Amino acid sequence: VQLVESGGGSVETGGSLRLSCAASGLRISRYNVGWFRQSPGKEREGVAGLYVGGGDPYYADSVKGRFTLVRDNPKKTVHPQMNNLQPEDTAMYYCAAAGWVSDPLVEGGYKYWGQGTQVTVS
Repeated sequence: VQLVESGGGSVETGGSLRLSCAASGLRISRYNVGWFRQSPGKEREGVAGLYVGGGDPYYADSVKGRFTLVRDNPKKTVHPQMNNLQPEDTAMYYCAAAGWVSDPLVEGGYKYWGQGTQVTVS
């Protein structure tokens, strides 16, 4: 099983990025998916997540109204569109997948993790 994030980079304040999480070895349409981020000196935090059964995505308060999480099953990806990026959004971003989670924004339930993609906002 492998999750590979892409789409990170450096942007100016107010800019946008679209991250992507490509999965191999598992059918991502059958998994709960979460996006997390970690900046130096801080704990990893959940920013967006989707239950496998559908429904609206869950977002951390810090990104509501700016991030939109989309599951694209034919392309086997789950990607957050991140708009109006702020310097405090600077972090390494990770996607994660799990067969079952109680809260898509809590990392403890996730079994599979990607290596991360860096987002820098200045």
